[in-house]
Amino acid sequence: MAVVSSMQHSFVCCVLFLFIIISQGSAQLNGYFCDYNKVGNYTANGTYGNNLNTVLWNLTSNKQIDYGFYNSSYGENPDRVNAIGLCRGDVEQNECRSCLLDSRGNLTQRCPNQKEAIIWFDNCMLRYSNHSIFGRMETSPWLHMWNMANATDMEQFNDVLGSLMHNLTERAASGDSRRKYAAGNASAPNFESIYGLVQCTPDLSRQDCSNCLVGAVSEIPSCCNGKRGGRVVTPSCNIRYESYRFYYEPATATATAHAPASSP
Repeated sequence: MAVVSSMQHSFVCCVLFLFIIISQGSAQLNGYFCDYNKVGNYTANGTYGNNLNTVLWNLTSNKQIDYGFYNSSYGENPDRVNAIGLCRGDVEQNECRSCLLDSRGNLTQRCPNQKEAIIWFDNCMLRYSNHSIFGRMETSPWLHMWNMANATDMEQFNDVLGSLMHNLTERAASGDSRRKYAAGNASAPNFESIYGLVQCTPDLSRQDCSNCLVGAVSEIPSCCNGKRGGRVVTPSCNIRYESYRFYYEPATATATAHAPASSP
């Protein structure tokens, strides 16, 4: 799967890291950013560094939450640290916590003294910052990935994909403060199937979740047009579709969308 990333601001040497696809155990690292808003660095043994270690420990050691969304803060300004962990909506609790633990180790290693950082694995996302990140829709930085294989009938494939993503977006946005997630599949031309998944951090409002997902879906023509798989990942929401099922069943009720009738 090919990959490309971007930031709202210009690229900064030594701050923006290359995105790579690697395997680490059963988890796949998709990408990460350090100091993407250029908020600066901290001293490892200083107050911010200690607060960061505390908040990440509190977040990843929490065994009470079983719905895959974790948020925590620790310390006082200007050294207060805010963190969010989000697991894919179909991932079981133990697998979720394992992914967040991997993320914690990876992120602090790859971004050793930056006050703000984010990392995406297949099964989870982890981010932290010195500014408030709860209840705020943020779409930058973002990551695009796509399957190299092409759909057999691009026009009809895109029609079915658009309908599927619309249905899933509506369902996910109507979720509650524990989970805003939807997955399902649709029949595409030539006996193809399209499997889709969309998710927001559930601290977003219904409208912000919908706006974030609509924005992510609108990126498909520029990154993944006619491809049999693709994904768009942001801090607040993510979407993915493939020609094979990549999420666990049962996730939510299957979304239905059908190929338009062929012209005679």
